[in-house]
Amino acid sequence: MANEQPDPGWGPEVRSAEQTSAEPEPEAEPGPPRPEEGNEAEARAQEMEERWHRALADRENLRKRHVTELARAVAAERGRVAEAWLPVVDNLDLALGHADSQEGAFVEGVRAVREQAVGILARLGYPRYGEAGVPFDPLWHEVVEVRGVSEVPAGRVLEVLRPGYGTADQQLRPAAVAVSGETAEGAAEAEERV
Repeated sequence: MANEQPDPGWGPEVRSAEQTSAEPEPEAEPGPPRPEEGNEAEARAQEMEERWHRALADRENLRKRHVTELARAVAAERGRVAEAWLPVVDNLDLALGHADSQEGAFVEGVRAVREQAVGILARLGYPRYGEAGVPFDPLWHEVVEVRGVSEVPAGRVLEVLRPGYGTADQQLRPAAVAVSGETAEGAAEAEERV
């Protein structure tokens, strides 16, 4: 072993700078979390969860409000369309009233158009009503005339002069009616007899 040269200090114990920088140093083990770090993280997580729940509740409230406003807008638009359509139906009724004595294809055509128009109003939520002989109801009827008729009890609808349209919840127009009752002339005559 005479040919052996002495180790210039480059043995396995000595490493080059390249080797040292390439190898990662072992990381220090994380110790137990400090109590204040754990509380801060928990508080932050709880705050984020509360904000998330509030956002979900706000979204649900917005959805409900939108559904309600949409239904209200649709009902209002239906009402506007029905109001615009009502004079057409009234004019068809007037035309048929003048053509009662006539028969023929033209009158039948006008009658069919009127029935179609009344059907459209019913589909919009405003069915036609107007019966004679029923008790007067201010929610459904508008008194246009009072007739003194002794055979009929007071407060009865004698004649429907213009039909009404709507339901108890939404009225487009009350029926214009003539009701039985004491007229002003009849009341004056009764007072004179007393």
